[in-house]
Amino acid sequence: MKTNVGNIDRIIRLIVAALFAVLYFGGFVTGTIGLILVILGAVFAVTAAIGFCPLYSIFGMSTCPTKAR
Repeated sequence: MKTNVGNIDRIIRLIVAALFAVLYFGGFVTGTIGLILVILGAVFAVTAAIGFCPLYSIFGMSTCPTKAR
């Protein structure tokens, strides 16, 4: 897997994952929508940790800075 998630994108993903966790575990969002948020938050956290997003590769996107040759 080639890294396709840049540092700013990783930070944003971790912030959103933390926000979703707080909303669910704080009892602000419950039920099915809460579970969906927890699952999405987990996906965001994992993709931020490994630096690879499968959707980015499908669409040919990357938020990593390009290195000058």
